Amino acid sequence: MPFWFGHSYIVPLPKSKDYVSKSLSCEDFRGIAISPVISKVFEYCFLQKFGDYLYTDSKQFDFKKGMGCNHAINTV
Repeated sequence: MPFWFGHSYIVPLPKSKDYVSKSLSCEDFRGIAISPVISKVFEYCFLQKFGDYLYTDSKQFDFKKGMGCNHAINTV
């Protein structure tokens, strides 16, 4: 496996739309990971082949299709 296969670049993007008119702090940015294309192709192929065998905990609500904060709040 190549050395750079699992690495990505973090690009900071401003969260608010009024970033031009105010000074920003670290909390005003969110990071977006840019991965190599071959890593994304591998991930897609892996999920197509083995996705039926992968599962997550029933208490995980984020990063799951059809789940979000509302489900976590209702659980609490």
